[in-house]
Amino acid sequence: MSIISRVAVHAFCYELEDFDHNMMTYAKNGRSPVTKFVTVIETDDGLRGEFAPHYMANAMTCAQVSQMAPMLIGRNAEHRSRIFEDLKNAFRHFDRAGVAAIDGALWDLAGKKHNCSVAQLLGGYRDRIPAYASTFPGQSKPGGLDSVQAYADFAQQCRELGYPAFKIHGFWDGKPESEIAVMTAVRDRVGDSMRLMTDPASSLPTFLDAIEVGRACDDLGFFWYEDPYRDASSSAFGQKKLRDFIKTPLLVSEHIRGFEQKADFLLAGGTDIVHIDPELDGGITGTMKIAGFAEALGIDVQIHTAGPMHRHCLSAIVNTYYYEMGLVGPGMFNSMQPPIYTCGYGDQLEDIDSDGCVSIPAGPGLGVTYDWDFITSKQTNLSEISG
Repeated sequence: MSIISRVAVHAFCYELEDFDHNMMTYAKNGRSPVTKFVTVIETDDGLRGEFAPHYMANAMTCAQVSQMAPMLIGRNAEHRSRIFEDLKNAFRHFDRAGVAAIDGALWDLAGKKHNCSVAQLLGGYRDRIPAYASTFPGQSKPGGLDSVQAYADFAQQCRELGYPAFKIHGFWDGKPESEIAVMTAVRDRVGDSMRLMTDPASSLPTFLDAIEVGRACDDLGFFWYEDPYRDASSSAFGQKKLRDFIKTPLLVSEHIRGFEQKADFLLAGGTDIVHIDPELDGGITGTMKIAGFAEALGIDVQIHTAGPMHRHCLSAIVNTYYYEMGLVGPGMFNSMQPPIYTCGYGDQLEDIDSDGCVSIPAGPGLGVTYDWDFITSKQTNLSEISG
């Protein structure tokens, strides 16, 4: 039995070059401070599990992990499901993003204890998975995706790199004609050589706007249509009505937290494909619950954003298509990925094989190693508890 004896949360800050302060906009010679964190869990028999979130490595999640840490001391580190349930209940008044950071570290620890990858622990289905290029949003400032032409050029670049599919995050200006212009230009450029998707990120103001763009998806043969309008993809009634007007499959529920709520949303007819984010939906434990439920109903899922934990989940999920390589753009670093890997892991535009696939990390646990010299040199806070 491995008893948890110490939990540490290492917050660190570094500068991102050529970005505006929002980390979404290219700005030549710009410098944006980025704060992220790593969760470390140690046990009385010398084991250590580590997890560094990408997308949700923010101050809010970091604070949650520090609040949750005392509940772990003295617990069996292999009781991941029990810890998941206890944290889910104790923090039911919050979004519970901290659960994922703890769950990721516990799975990493378990893999290292048994000298196998998380994918093996999950009973892997695949070793590699096709990736799609998921763009940064458009911008009005020069650089990046600053025009309709830039989207078409970038889609062609991604196709030449080997990506089989391309997802558009448009200008998010709330104008259907803007979304449709980008969609049309990209389709005209790549023809039928790529599957195309679009994600207005809930920016379309009205239901009728969502129908207009959805019908353009139908006409252009888009693979899915994601988070269309300003219900923030949280109204099962509204999304079900939208499905009645269009043919393109809807991918929503990214903003519905937790497996019970996602199950309710799916049963209410709110989506065609379930969207899961391991960093928001309870880590690997929560993700596999949702994926299994959807599979039982014959429904596909897609994993939101990228990271080692995401890849291990995808290794064991049958009912899914792609890995989301994002966010990417012309000459732009994927700002979600912290520059902390010493093992060659990466979620940058070029980090795919020639056939458009990415590999599942094969080492023990999550299969990645962190640059602790870099992390400690940039450390801004250390929260730890032991017992």
